Formats: sequence, structure tokens, C-alpha cells
Amino acid sequence: MELHGALNDFKRSRGDPHLFPGERRSTTGLFSGLDDRLVHVAPDGSIRDYSYPLSGLSGIERSRFGLELDGSVHWFDDGDQRYVPDTAVVETVHELGEHACRQYDLTLDRLHLTHVVLESAPGTGDSSPTLEGCFGFAPDGRANRIGQLQHDDAVEVYHDSERDLLATSTDLDVTGQVPERFEELLASDPIEFPRSDADDRYEEARLSPITRASVPLTGETPSATVATLLTDGGERTAALEDVRSGATAHDDRDAVIAAGRRQAREALPHPDSGTEIDDGFADLRALCLLRAPTGARIAGPEFDPFYRYSGGYGYTWFRDDGEIATFLLEADHASGLDLESWHAASARFHCETQLPDGTWPHRVWPHNGELAPGWANARLEDGSSADYQADQTASVAAFLATYLRRIDPSDERVQETLTAALDGMDETLSADGLPGRVQNAWENMTGRFTHTAATYLDAYAAIARAPVPDDVAARARGNARSIYEALDDLWVPDRGIYALRLDGDDLDDRLDGSTLALASAHREYDAIETVDDARLDRLVSHVETTVDGLYRDPDGPVEGLARFEGDPWRVRTQDEAKIWTVTTAWGAHATAELAHLLAATDRPERESFETRARELLALVAPGGSLRRPGGYLPEQVFDDGTADSATPLGWPHAIRLATAGSLASAGTVEPAGAPASDPATGHE
Repeated sequence: MELHGALNDFKRSRGDPHLFPGERRSTTGLFSGLDDRLVHVAPDGSIRDYSYPLSGLSGIERSRFGLELDGSVHWFDDGDQRYVPDTAVVETVHELGEHACRQYDLTLDRLHLTHVVLESAPGTGDSSPTLEGCFGFAPDGRANRIGQLQHDDAVEVYHDSERDLLATSTDLDVTGQVPERFEELLASDPIEFPRSDADDRYEEARLSPITRASVPLTGETPSATVATLLTDGGERTAALEDVRSGATAHDDRDAVIAAGRRQAREALPHPDSGTEIDDGFADLRALCLLRAPTGARIAGPEFDPFYRYSGGYGYTWFRDDGEIATFLLEADHASGLDLESWHAASARFHCETQLPDGTWPHRVWPHNGELAPGWANARLEDGSSADYQADQTASVAAFLATYLRRIDPSDERVQETLTAALDGMDETLSADGLPGRVQNAWENMTGRFTHTAATYLDAYAAIARAPVPDDVAARARGNARSIYEALDDLWVPDRGIYALRLDGDDLDDRLDGSTLALASAHREYDAIETVDDARLDRLVSHVETTVDGLYRDPDGPVEGLARFEGDPWRVRTQDEAKIWTVTTAWGAHATAELAHLLAATDRPERESFETRARELLALVAPGGSLRRPGGYLPEQVFDDGTADSATPLGWPHAIRLATAGSLASAGTVEPAGAPASDPATGHE
């Protein structure tokens, strides 16, 4: 997002009870792009790239579409949107009086297609309808020092290495547009887009990132296709031919939809029809939208590029990515989702990005694994510091260990990476058996957290089960036992919960959704050592108290779990903490995991936890109150149901798949390490 866009949004949205001025939000609209280009299609039909983290290319910063009918341009406003079933083709329907205009958007690799079809009532057809489009590009992420090359049938907008091209399936008439000037940016009102015609400084139109295109609709049912292509150098002539042929090869609705179906078949696993995960396609599509060709995922589409309200979201966090990878392994194991290529790509990326000390950095760019801006990179800095998120390393280690056990026991590089990860974890484990002082999962405080301890317990137990050398497995088993015993130091008897953190000598006894990770960690531990009855009693109390205490059912259309007690983040004018989809999904997963653990010892509480898991899962399942158009799960929602923050957020989609698969097998529950459900390939 360039400064002009942020300033215009600031002017439009200040004072709004839900909007944070200056963001480039995706809480409405749908995304297309299952490869390395990610394009958002707003309800008004405008398209915008969120592609940089996935491809290293910036593309379209803003756009607008309209139809010229009978001499007047009708700019599209608020259309109805849906996905064409089983694809990532976005269909947007615009009502223009007696006319209906259907817009189809599909992103294939780095090519984006916008196909428009005019459907008119009998006797009302316009003899020469024209699609009007205005595009503001940002090659190399720049809004200035831009040039345009205007060919007869195509346009190139360029800065240095990135060249963005546009072509159409019919004739093309192009004019450049002058960007906003300083005094306009400083004015109190936002600037309308597209602008009025340029003045007599003709050269400015060729030194601008903005181009306006007029495209006649042709045929018995008038239609046309606009294609844009992002490139990072290479042969210009070949790129021009690619964008031209892309437009002409997809010059009708059937061609666009057929291409979308081919893409989905190739990019997305198609589970057997017998799977019990309802509409798993919607979750897999959301996760694929966020996935780079490397296999790494962004947390969510970048909505805060100026770090005005957060530290940004368009990066790969090893917490999110490791957790998503593990949940997908769970879902695949339970339901046969055919995700082997995804698992292998995740394992390869995690091996390639490990630091020399065996840990992982705060966050990286998913398209190349290079270090991205962050604030928790103490392991890369001189001196000791708590600005390190140890749970991220543990989450990746748990995934790699499970990958070795379930997918490829012979992968020597993963074995080496896992051994180094064990060294990195051991280095941050204190003598009392708990991880030292670090940053937490929510990235808003430091201390010695129950959640961090849970991820360590999970990772150590997973490594102990993996096909690794005996001495590595023995060391991991011993450290898992130390964590298990040290968790007693985090118990809060008065509340019957595990504390949020140990801060110095003080227990912070607030309820925290991230501590629900204890359930799955203990299920993993139970595969190598027995979880005793006293610990089961505490887990029952902790999970029940945490879920009940964080549960919110406000006067509105949504309900679910808050993040932690007293969470003040992004509440705006709302009095209470917002509902988060990730904690709601986490609650479902934790109660399901605990139900499995209790069933293994015939504990009577098993049934109530399974029931609670199904209730929580229904909130994030297709048709649930926290779902949004396109099947998206946003990070947060206001009490009136308005979505906020990153949308879609990958983490809850993966948890939903894993939990649905887990509950589908309820009734034939075995311990996590039982050979009947998980053939032993390691040290169990």
C-alpha cells in the first residue's frame, strides 16, 4: 500500500466505529490465486494485489471498473460475490438498472484475468457497451519514478526489475493518469479515482503508475477480458506475448471457468468423497491462497503495511506455519486428504530456514525464506535477550518429528534439522525444567509462559517418538519428563487453572486461550509416558475453566472465545474483548484432544468434552457464525459480527480441519501412540 492510498483511506474511514484508518483491509471481498500471485476482488469489482510476500512482486495497488452505457459511465459499486464451485474463480454480479454485469476473476500463476459479461433485459441492449478500467500499479513497490510504455494493444508499467503488463481480448484504448499532487494529498477530502483528465503537462502521464483503459464489449452477449501480468525482468517481448495470449485465450466465460477448474484440480487436494470433514475444500482453498510455491504460508493478507496498528501480517511466522503444518498432518492422517506434497514442501522449507543454533527466526519472506522485518530476533543479535519466541522453534520441531514418523522416516536432512532443533530448545530450557523468559504467542508480553512450556512438552515428546538416533530420543524423553513435572510450578490452585505466565516470582493467573495447547501436548506425552490421574484432574479443570471463562455470547450474531482475560487489542468502542477465531478453534481442538485422552482411561468426563468440542467446532465450521463469505475465517470479529484484522487467517482453518477429522473418529478412540491407529515407526 502506497502513502496516497493510506491517506485516502484515513480520510474516508476516520470516526468509523469498526475501521482502523489507513489500512488495506480484506474483510470484505474474495481472493483469487492458488499459485504465487494473490489478488483481492472487492464487492465493487476492483482488484488489488496482495502478492509481494508470495512472489516478491507488488502488482496492482488500486483499480476501478465501470461500464459506459448510452454515453454514461456507471462505476461498479457493491456487487454480490461468490466462488464458482470447486474453484478460486470469483464471480461478482453488478446490477445496473435493467442490465446485469457478471464479472469473473481468476489468477493463474502471475496472470490475472478479469472477464466481464453484460446481460441485458430483452430490448434494452446497448449497441456499444464499453468496459472502463483504471489501474494504479506499484512495480517494485514504488509509486514514483515510474514509466509507461503504451503499445497499440498492451501497456507496460515499470520501475526497475518489476514490469507489470496489461492487455485485452478486444480493442484497447489507453491514457495515462497523473497521480495525486501534494496539495491534494494534504486536502481534507479523499481524491476520487479515477481522476479527471490530465492537464497539458503531457509527459506526466507517461511517468505515472496509473493507466486508464477503455475496452469495447463484443459478441452476441457482449463481453471482454482484461489480463494483467506481473514479471520480474526477463525477455520483454515474451512477456508481452504472454499477456496478450492470456487475454485472447480466455475471451469467454467458459474458458475462464474451465481454466479455474483445471487450476484447482492441480493445486488443491481433492479428498475422497467418504471424508467426514464437511466442505474441507473451503479450508484448503483458504490455506492455498496464503501459500507460496516454497510451501511456506503468510499468516494472512497484509492489511497494515505501515505498521500503524500492528507489526504486519504478510510474513511467514514459524509458529503459525509450524502449527498449520502439524494440524494438516493430523487432518490428513485422520481423513485421507492427500496432502503429501504439502507436507514435504513444509518440511523442506523449515530445513532451509533453520538458524545455525538450531532455532528459527521471528519471521521470514515466504517466497525466498530470507529474514523479514521483526522484533523477536534475539537469537540473531549479540547478547542475551527475552526478545525470542521459543514456541516457534518448538512448533516447527513438533511438525518435523511427526513428519518423520508418519511421512518419510528416511529423510536424513529432516533428521539432522530435528537434532539441531533439539539442541536449540535445550539451550533455552532452564534448570527448573521450564523454558526461560521469552515473548509469548500473542507477542504482547514477556515471561515464562504456560503456552511455551506446552509447546516444548509437545515437541520433546514428538521427537522422542520419531525415528531418530537412540541418544536423541532418550534426551528428548528426559526433557519431556522434566517439563511435565515442572508444569506444577504454573498451577494456580485457587482458580483451578495453569497460569498465563510466571513473571519473576509472581504467577499471572489470567485465563489465556493459548494455554489450551496443554491438551494436545499431554496427549502427545501420553504416547511415551503415562499422564497420571492427578494431572488429568488438573487438565479437566484447566480446560473447562478456560473455555467457560473466555467464552463470550454477546447480544449479536456471533459467539466464541476471547484471546485472554482483559484483552484490550483493537476493541475500538466495544467494552469487552473481541472474539477470535483461532482461540475458538483452539478450544474445539483442545476439548476434542482431552476427550481422546480421557477415553483412553475410561474417564467419565470424556463425553462432555466431546460434546463441547462439537459445539465450538460448529462456530468455525462452514455455516458457522464466525465464517464469512467465501468460507473465510477472519482473525477477529466485533460483537455485531463485523470482521476485523487479517482475513482469511490460515491458522484457524487448519485447526478446523484437524479437529473435524479428530471428532470424526470419536467413538473408536485409542491413545495417541496406540499401534492400532498409528503404526509405530519411531520409539513408541
